[in-house]
Amino acid sequence: MENTKEMITIQNSDGSTMEVELVTFLMDDDQTNAYLVYSKGEKTGVSDDEVIYVSKVVKKGEVIQIQEIVDDLEWAKVQKLMKKIANM
Repeated sequence: MENTKEMITIQNSDGSTMEVELVTFLMDDDQTNAYLVYSKGEKTGVSDDEVIYVSKVVKKGEVIQIQEIVDDLEWAKVQKLMKKIANM
């Protein structure tokens, strides 16, 4: 079975773009916030674990942007969402 990666292009806050692998897309329980989980193909540690990133998806007019999650309570909610899919 072939493992195909879904690649997407994201735009950084400085206007530069980057192609990343889409890992998953999360939506919180009340459907008000969305989160993008992605990878840049980086590996870390002795076991060569893949580094993943999580960003909040924000729509500003017609443009969809990603933002860093800086609030500890919001980050805790995102971690719960990730645990839900990890336990499926």
